Amino acid sequence: MKNITLAVEEDVLVAVRIYAAKNKTTVNALVRCELARIASADDQIARARQRLLELSDRIVSENPGKATWKREDLYDR
Repeated sequence: MKNITLAVEEDVLVAVRIYAAKNKTTVNALVRCELARIASADDQIARARQRLLELSDRIVSENPGKATWKREDLYDR
């Protein structure tokens, strides 16, 4: 595990320390958890994007066939 140094406004640090104490954790644990969440979110977005592309390719390659409806049929008149 690597150590990092952060510069934080004093009032923000006080508020976060109070929050951490109320939630029986530490500022360090909160920062670590948030950084892990951000890193995980990027991975999830990348996986979702890849899955969407795979599904799109599959739909196009399966050739759904000729449409059996007319545009006018989609609207009530």
